[in-house]
Amino acid sequence: MTTACRHGNYLVEDVSFESSRLRLAGLLHVPEHTSAPLPAVVILGPFASVKEHSPAQYATRLSDEGYVALAFDAAYCGESAGEPRGLNEPLRRAADVRAAIDWILARPEVDPTRLAVIGLGDGASEVIAVACEDDRVRALATVSGVYRDPASDRQLVGDCPETAPSGSGHSAEHRLEARATRARLASARYDELGEVDYLPIVDPVRTDVALPGVEPWRWYMSQSGRGLWENRYAVMGDLAYLEFESLSAARALRVPLAMLHGGRTPDGNSARRHFDAVTGTHKELFFEPNASRYQYYDDPSTIDRAVRNLASWFGAHLA
Repeated sequence: MTTACRHGNYLVEDVSFESSRLRLAGLLHVPEHTSAPLPAVVILGPFASVKEHSPAQYATRLSDEGYVALAFDAAYCGESAGEPRGLNEPLRRAADVRAAIDWILARPEVDPTRLAVIGLGDGASEVIAVACEDDRVRALATVSGVYRDPASDRQLVGDCPETAPSGSGHSAEHRLEARATRARLASARYDELGEVDYLPIVDPVRTDVALPGVEPWRWYMSQSGRGLWENRYAVMGDLAYLEFESLSAARALRVPLAMLHGGRTPDGNSARRHFDAVTGTHKELFFEPNASRYQYYDDPSTIDRAVRNLASWFGAHLA
């Protein structure tokens, strides 16, 4: 027998906190009619998204389940501070998660011994990097993750001809290097002139954008009215993005892991590689063969099922 998630039994507070001298904006969801101290969860969203996108879907539902839930804008994005705007660097986003942990554990409603972290999309690989080094994290969940290793980069980035025309015969490795070269040139331009090179995050036709293809374009544009979001990103951020990998962090992970993944995602092999790499802790894979990446971001039924699994998992591992 399944039970439906309850909705609306929480209060939302606009909050802010500092991360490396930058002010970050967040939405704190606090359960009503419950007694403190409560378990807490920090949620990091997908690449170049904002807190009002998929993080809010999970924060509201988990707050209904009794968790103090924080969704926030990473530095340089949304309502958070930082220049240049639209800079997306994995290690910087990981540092923002650590700052969010610092802040939420100081809240009077929160039990500091019961903290979970969730990463969605690219946030999944970044929170693995956090959890393998931060023993304040007692449980970890990755949802529809973009997991970073050379093979997944070749599939997700190199196989999309961002900088090489279709049919050019350029290999995935050449396309990855072309994207890195583009980022190096953009970084040099910023250092020399203070000018930022921007490209769209998504576009249904263009292949030089951050996330080529119709499916990402449909989802991001469907969210464009939620929060302070722009369809552009700082190209120089690709340099740090392409240098990041999460497989070594998965091997070092000692925090209980719940991985939620769908069968209709383009990088299922990378998810499996990361799941198999985790050998030092309890882990569980919640697999939906017919779910796509973006169903975990905005489909109510898929998210409700995901939150039921998360609430059960966290309940067992944050006791």
